[in-house]
Amino acid sequence: METDNSRLVDYRAKEGVAVIELCNPPMNCLTFEMMHELDEAILKARFDDEVHAIVLRGAGDRVFCAGGDIRMLHAVAPGFRYAFLLHASETLDRLEHTPKVVIAALNGHAVGGGLEIALAADLRIARQGAGKTGLPEVKLGLMPGIGGTKRLARLVNPSRAIELMASGDLVTFEEAKRLGFVNDVWEAASTEEFMDKVLHYARSLGPPRGAAKAVGHIKRAVQTGSELPAEAAQALERELEQVLFQSDDAKEGLGAYLGKRKPEFRGR
Repeated sequence: METDNSRLVDYRAKEGVAVIELCNPPMNCLTFEMMHELDEAILKARFDDEVHAIVLRGAGDRVFCAGGDIRMLHAVAPGFRYAFLLHASETLDRLEHTPKVVIAALNGHAVGGGLEIALAADLRIARQGAGKTGLPEVKLGLMPGIGGTKRLARLVNPSRAIELMASGDLVTFEEAKRLGFVNDVWEAASTEEFMDKVLHYARSLGPPRGAAKAVGHIKRAVQTGSELPAEAAQALERELEQVLFQSDDAKEGLGAYLGKRKPEFRGR
């Protein structure tokens, strides 16, 4: 499917995977219009029963997303800036709580708001040698404003997160993996090869081999449970497990195990 060049976010779905592509060359910077289209794409993927995984990427070969459009943020009124940050935060919350696995495919630099988008995904997979990442807002006299402080601290630890944000320094994807906020770094000769690998992995998490409904419930238990007291988190886990016990996929999985065959999941 060809990209619609009139849009800032391209959406396409195939074989159970929705690909959401940020398309604002050359740096794929965030604007209100882009966040509005990203919000629409997230909801479209959420409501599509045939979509079992979501992959985020940046258009081109060099940049996933370089953050907010600085010229735009400098020019608009303070009230607009606040509304922009609020809407962007709500959009990333919606992405984080969508009960389908979300993979940020870091095919190039992921900086500032670009990394904040990636942090709202469940998994961050980067192309080896493709760029750097970090939250350098402090160098503008600012701080991350769309969830970066919370999410980075959750992935590394509060002290390390403060160190990274207070310095504003960028790190390689390999260093980000060592620190714990990139899951993996894959070698690929080109962006196309990298994306093929990511899509192959994303498809493996859905039917027929992957139990996408269970993956979605695992995500809900982790994302919501991490914000709850331990007893409430365990109660949520039990309730979600009980729902899964009633699913067709659980019946198939248990039956396949007892029948010593490979399960054929349907995401239901």
